[in-house]
Amino acid sequence: MTDAGRVIVVGDLVTDVVVVPEGPIETGTDTMAAITPSGGGQGANTAAWLAHAGAPVTLIASVGDDVAGRERVAELTAAGVTCAVRAHPAAVTGTVVVLASPDERTLITDPGACLLLDPDDVNAAVVAAPDAIHLHLSGYVLLNEGSRAGGRAALAAARDRGLTVSVDASSAAPLRRVGAHAFLAWVRDADLLLCNADEATVLAGSGSPEAQAVVLARHSRNVIVKLGPDGAVWAGRDRVARLPAPARVLVKDPTGAGDAFAAGLLRAWSAGAAPEAALTAGAVLGAAAVTKVGARP
Repeated sequence: MTDAGRVIVVGDLVTDVVVVPEGPIETGTDTMAAITPSGGGQGANTAAWLAHAGAPVTLIASVGDDVAGRERVAELTAAGVTCAVRAHPAAVTGTVVVLASPDERTLITDPGACLLLDPDDVNAAVVAAPDAIHLHLSGYVLLNEGSRAGGRAALAAARDRGLTVSVDASSAAPLRRVGAHAFLAWVRDADLLLCNADEATVLAGSGSPEAQAVVLARHSRNVIVKLGPDGAVWAGRDRVARLPAPARVLVKDPTGAGDAFAAGLLRAWSAGAAPEAALTAGAVLGAAAVTKVGARP
């Protein structure tokens, strides 16, 4: 693949506690499960997969000044991610409990220090990456009121520097809470907007994925609707592309599959790949993510 410049990812860095029950959860008593703590957070996961794919990448995030925060930063640094991560005294690093099955995952979230993302830290980190060509923003940063100013500062800094921009819509429930109108105003004219089927329905209403993507492409230049095992759709202002269902793999845990997909797609697109090739690259990393427990390479 052609060498590309640095990608800046702005997003969340947390501890994931992945719970894979042996059977249905029995309320009020014990359910046996495999429980795995690991690094998580949509932004951090995407950054880790970008580094895995060979892209130079910087993560801008916030953690607590605690053991968990230091461990999360050390993991990413060892994986090849440049960390512009501020440790906030008296704050705790966020934690997400992930209830995972081969078909779905449910997230129980304490964002912790993620809500303390500071616009000044964001601006300083963007300036400190003169080789950057693209900025990717986890939508969680915009969806949480505490970090929203930092997310909007990231988008403004990218525009000022002439970087291309992508945004992941992140999660249907908080999208419903802030409303489609507000979110689409924040991300207007982004080069890429990524969403899954549920998020696309919140933002564009009911309809086929192609129709939803076309509607959303009125707000962002290109829109990708991720359909999991059914492929993906790409709509620009002058074309629609469809990635058919990829080859089936044995799914152990879907956690982080969308983050890996985003990384593969961004790595290819930022190196000049056409939509179809970028979608395929995303599908390759997404498939790799679901064959293991946890959200990282």
